[in-house]
Amino acid sequence: MAGPLAGVKVVEMNAIGPAPFATMLLADMGAEVIRIDRQQSGFLNGDDSVIGRGRRSLVIDPRKPGATDVLLRLIDGADVLIEGFRPGVMERLGLGPEVCIARNPRLVYGRMTGWGQSGPLAQTAGHDLNYLAITGALHAMGHADRPPTPPLHLVGDMGGGAMFLAFGVVCALLEARRSGQGQVVDAAICDGAALLSTMYYEFKQGGQWTDRGENIFDGGAPFYGCYTCADGGFISIGSIEPQFYQQLLTLCQIDDPLFKNQWDRSLWPAQREKLQALFATRTRDQWCALLEGSDVCFAPVLDFSEAPAYAHSQARGAFMDSDGVSHPAPAPRLSRTPAQAGSKASNGQHSEEILRELGLDAAAIAALRETGAIA
Repeated sequence: MAGPLAGVKVVEMNAIGPAPFATMLLADMGAEVIRIDRQQSGFLNGDDSVIGRGRRSLVIDPRKPGATDVLLRLIDGADVLIEGFRPGVMERLGLGPEVCIARNPRLVYGRMTGWGQSGPLAQTAGHDLNYLAITGALHAMGHADRPPTPPLHLVGDMGGGAMFLAFGVVCALLEARRSGQGQVVDAAICDGAALLSTMYYEFKQGGQWTDRGENIFDGGAPFYGCYTCADGGFISIGSIEPQFYQQLLTLCQIDDPLFKNQWDRSLWPAQREKLQALFATRTRDQWCALLEGSDVCFAPVLDFSEAPAYAHSQARGAFMDSDGVSHPAPAPRLSRTPAQAGSKASNGQHSEEILRELGLDAAAIAALRETGAIA
C-alpha cells in the first residue's frame, strides 16, 4: 500500500547531520527520493546506512563539467529539493533557490543548517551542542554542581533540525498544491530547538523554573528521575500527579512523614536520598515486577541492545531488522496509508538508471564519465 506522500518526488543533496534523517522521514511516508551522492561516503550517513533507507542513489560531482545541467534537469521534475550545506554552497554550484525555482516554480526548496541562512553566525561552523547552547535549553540540562550535560543530539539535530525541516517541507508542499508556487524552507537547528523549549520559557516567566537541577523535569524533583538498582540497572520514576505519587508511596510501602508534602522543594534533597537508598535494595527486574503496569509512571531504563526486545516495543513492532541491524521502524502510524521503510542503496547503485530516465543516451553518459562528473 502506498504511503501518504506517494507521488512526491524529492531530490536530496546528501550531507551529514539532520538533513538525511528528514529525508528518511519523507521516504518512509512514500516519497520517491533520489539521493545525490559523492563518490566517497559521508560521515555517519554514507554508503548503505540505515538513515539512507528508501532512496535511489546517483553519484555525480556537481563541480565537474556537465554535472550541473544534469542536476537541473533532475530538479526540474522534482517537487522537493533538500540540501544541508553551509549557506552559499548551492549558489556557488549554480543550484541555488533562485535558479531552481525559476525553472520549477512549484519546487519546495528545503535548506537545513545549524545557524540558519542569515544572521552573524550563518557562515560559522558549529555542531548540535553549539546550536542548542544559544537557545537556553542546554543551560537547563544536567546537575546543579557541574556544567550543563551535553545531551544526545536528539534535541538539536534530530528534533529541532530534521523534524522541523520535514514539517516545513510538508507544509510548503500543501501550500504549493493550492497556489502552484514553491518556496524556500529555511530550517535552522537553533530555531527549532528554541521552539521546542516554549513550555520552559513559559515556566520561567511564571516563576516555575529556577536554577538547573532544582526543577521538576531536570532531575530536581525526587519523584521525577532515574535511580540505581541493586544490580546496577536503572529505573525511571515520573510520579508527578498527586494520585500517581500516592500510588508510588503505597506500592513501595513508604510511610515516612518526610514524603507527605510532595511539593515542598526544601524536602526534595532528603526525599531523593531516601528513595535512592530504597531503590538500591532490589534489582531492576524486581522493581519491574512491583511497579510496571501501574499508574506510578514507571519504566526500566533500557540500553540500545535491550530496547528492541522490550515487550511493549515488540507488541507494537517499534523496531525492525535489516540485514542483521535492529533499528526503529517508521513512525507515526497511519491507519490507511501506513509508512514503510524502504531498502538501503549503495552509493551510485542507480546512477545509470536515473540518467537514462532523464533522457541521456549512452554517449551522453559516457561523456559524463569522461569528465569525471559520474563514477
